[in-house]
Amino acid sequence: MSALVQAVAAQGDRQAFAALFKHFAPRVKAYLMRLGTPESVAEDLAQEALVSVWRKAHLFDPADAGVSTWVFTIARNLRVDHFRRRSNLALEQDEGQGEQLPDTAPAPEEHCYAAQQESDVRHALQQLAPEQAQVLRLSFFEEHPHARIAQDLGIPLGTVKSRVRLAMNHLRRLLGHLEP
Repeated sequence: MSALVQAVAAQGDRQAFAALFKHFAPRVKAYLMRLGTPESVAEDLAQEALVSVWRKAHLFDPADAGVSTWVFTIARNLRVDHFRRRSNLALEQDEGQGEQLPDTAPAPEEHCYAAQQESDVRHALQQLAPEQAQVLRLSFFEEHPHARIAQDLGIPLGTVKSRVRLAMNHLRRLLGHLEP
């Protein structure tokens, strides 16, 4: 995926962009809908996110983040901006009516708990065998299918699946205290 973004950045490669669009548009829309965005808005925001990918491809740095992380961050930020604009418009319309919006911000202790969970997950990932951590990163963070991981690493598909299963079991043991 990184090579596709770099081709868009360097040459304005429309085929590379089409491949990125085909891969990410449905995933971004589904992600936005999972966050509670209505389908029509999610579709518009997904398209806007991919247009931003086209325009901002030159800003992508694979050393900073994976393509998936970069694209989903763009989408998430567009969603926040969209609802912030709607909220500001609603506030302007409600101004003078004396109504207050409920405070929906997470409590400080929730922020601390989330930060501790993130730290625990990072620590647990560091305890995995390098080959297990590698397949998890490729599968979950880079969103590569298992067959592609097997091809890229030159290992059998069954080995990839076994490593993912072993890594997930190990993470469950290490992070069992986080389950509700």
